[in-house]
Amino acid sequence: MPNTQLGDVFEVEPLRAAGDAALATIDERAIDVEPIHRGNRKRTAIASFAERDPVVVQVCEEPTWLRTEAALLGEIRERTFVPVPPVLATGSHDGVAYMLTALVGGADLHERFTAVDAETRRELASWFGKALGRLHEAFEFDGYGRLALSEGVFTPGHDDWPSWFRQYGLRAVERLPEAFDPVCDDLRALFEDPPAEAAPTARLFPWDFRPGNALVADGSVTAVLDWEAPLAAPPALSAAKSEYLVADWYVGDPVPLRQAFRDGYTAVRPYPSVRPAHRAAAIAESAVDSAGVVTNPRYPPVGRAKAVAFHRDALVDVVSDERTERG
Repeated sequence: MPNTQLGDVFEVEPLRAAGDAALATIDERAIDVEPIHRGNRKRTAIASFAERDPVVVQVCEEPTWLRTEAALLGEIRERTFVPVPPVLATGSHDGVAYMLTALVGGADLHERFTAVDAETRRELASWFGKALGRLHEAFEFDGYGRLALSEGVFTPGHDDWPSWFRQYGLRAVERLPEAFDPVCDDLRALFEDPPAEAAPTARLFPWDFRPGNALVADGSVTAVLDWEAPLAAPPALSAAKSEYLVADWYVGDPVPLRQAFRDGYTAVRPYPSVRPAHRAAAIAESAVDSAGVVTNPRYPPVGRAKAVAFHRDALVDVVSDERTERG
């Protein structure tokens, strides 16, 4: 029997039917379904039961994304210490993918990160650095870009490093709204020439690896969520982006958190050589979400005008650093 509670969560019939198919893998009817508003690409809800633990139901109209995410979660649990939700079931119904995972306990770290004391905050930043380093050690690829799952193997879409990086950086810049126009020409110039280095080894790029996608209990991370649409990229790119989202995002003086993040990473492997172009791509890509809306740093989040200024100032600093490097 369909779980009629899904009608209030997944309003569109194909999504509701896929959610029903996911819950049908459990031989107990849900007594309550509560939506979770996370991200723009998939719909998420928590289903509760009378006799068993709650589960998380996710549906997505792009089946390859959820299928790849489910496989990646399994590999992360097997290869690393990074805590991710156990996958209970995956599949599709009428072209809509579904995934069922266990509900992991913990508070939203996005809300707690600035509330904890400075020492705990540095320890958490160090944990993110160490976790990213371990992910880089555990996953290596022969190309760059979006990872697709083919016969159980994660395959990137591009093998030309200069071309892919130029495309990635320029796309991030072109998505910036009009308020960023004063710095956009300088940013584009960072990607016009091919990178000077030889094609670097690609590692896993969890492009949204940040406190806002983590749960925490007693000062420890209990789960990292939202692994959709993973990429393969040089470690410098994902290090630049995660460092921005962990250190710069929340506090007025990011230097201690940057150092903690880097110390955590170097406990696992050498920190990559991050160039201004890497930072520019990472910051520009972080400044706008998948719906084209400027993202809001800090907690509580600042308004749009301050958010634009935050990202724009960071990009101006990158351009200045590039000019300094060139002498």
